[in-house]
Amino acid sequence: MKSKRVLITGGSRGIGRACAKKIAEQGYTVCIHYLSNHQMANSLADELNAAGLSASTLGFDVSNREETRLALEGDIEAYGAFYGVVCNAGIARDNAFPAMSGEDWDQVIHTNLDAFYNVLNPLIMPMIKLRKGGRIITMSSVSGLVGNRGQANYSAAKAGVIGATKALAIELAKRNITVNCVAPGVIETDMIEGIYKDEALKLIPMKRFGKVDDIAATVDFLMSDAANYITKQVISVNGGMV
Repeated sequence: MKSKRVLITGGSRGIGRACAKKIAEQGYTVCIHYLSNHQMANSLADELNAAGLSASTLGFDVSNREETRLALEGDIEAYGAFYGVVCNAGIARDNAFPAMSGEDWDQVIHTNLDAFYNVLNPLIMPMIKLRKGGRIITMSSVSGLVGNRGQANYSAAKAGVIGATKALAIELAKRNITVNCVAPGVIETDMIEGIYKDEALKLIPMKRFGKVDDIAATVDFLMSDAANYITKQVISVNGGMV
């Protein structure tokens, strides 16, 4: 199992960090991606390695196509192709649409949607050549399913991720590479600091926010052998919001 490598983008904190821990605990070798927070990424890798698991780190900007390609190609050349990928890295820049700047639109689209291509395109052919199947898990959002006030940019990007995921799943199905999407609801991370929590809770039948471990458990299942016949699906983990 340890020969199977899994890349987790945005793996230094929040949902990505929880996913990295969960996947490493299952025996995979995890590569923890970070943008600028190398200290948190390295501390997580050290923690996992000290526990007898296997982890490394890799830094690059998922919104920068050339930087991403060079970083991933170099890593694959050194350590081999990835069996699995969790495309988790993302940002939010919320504002009412008439007040939304072009920069906030572009930054969210580049980081949340363009990264689908930037990260996965260099990884697909090496994954196919492994001839061991594979797992690709993308991260959308309940906002990508139903939209959300003040998140036209974020909703557009996350809806695009769903469409791209479904298309790629069809292309890779005959290679035994599954491609699925997880769409979290309101999860307790630093990305919800700007949300009016009382209003958000009214929309959740379970009357509580989700935990990062709720998402990590779903990702862990989709990465497992038990999910070998599940592809092209969007699994929403949202406490009944949708």
